[in-house]
Amino acid sequence: MNVVDALDAAEGTTCLVGAGGKKTTLYALAARLDRAVLTATVRIPIFDRQVAAVRTAEDPVAELDALREAYRERVEEAPFPLGLVPERERDDRYRGYDPGTVDRLSAAHDGPVLVKADGARTRLFKAPNDREPQVPAGADTVVPVASAHAVGEPLSETVVHRPERVADLVDGVEIGDEITPELVGRVVAHEEGGLKGVPADATAIPLVNMVDDEADEAVARGIAAAIRERADVPRVVLARMREPAVVAVVE
Repeated sequence: MNVVDALDAAEGTTCLVGAGGKKTTLYALAARLDRAVLTATVRIPIFDRQVAAVRTAEDPVAELDALREAYRERVEEAPFPLGLVPERERDDRYRGYDPGTVDRLSAAHDGPVLVKADGARTRLFKAPNDREPQVPAGADTVVPVASAHAVGEPLSETVVHRPERVADLVDGVEIGDEITPELVGRVVAHEEGGLKGVPADATAIPLVNMVDDEADEAVARGIAAAIRERADVPRVVLARMREPAVVAVVE
């Protein structure tokens, strides 16, 4: 199964949450989809090299309409995959839209929309805070991401974004404890963890990333088993998204 099919990202709005490969996954999907728009509801690092063009506009629907008109008049080629963000906040990042604006964009676009819907500060694992994630109500698919490489590491800020939140979600876990496949799976499957904010009509498809070898696959399958035991999800995808390659699909 290819990554687009594995994550049900061929059409509609696909939101990435969690840690350990959100941006890499977004860029891989954008490169493999026809007429994809890549955006965010949170801050996102500069990604101009990952798409055909990035446009900053407070109203992404008006910007999309203007680009369509320009293309119809052959003023410029269709710039897909297209990045749409409201403004460049700093030299290294863009600001994101509010979820309602992304819903308007999705309704106006005739292709897939890919959304970074929370942050993780490059960590391998996380649990959301009270303000996260920022998932649009009209999302079709939500992909909670975690890295297999978090397993075996200590539950600390070096590896985990908000380790205290992880400890709060799982009884008997304390800061500094070794991260296990069971712990990762329980957090990903938790309604206040990886499944937080998933709209009632959306499908959640967890992704275990950085499955680089057989040892990683064994770890990832342990994570997937813990997720499947606790959450009603159609599948858990095991992958290494830098290639990208789907290693296995656990159903």
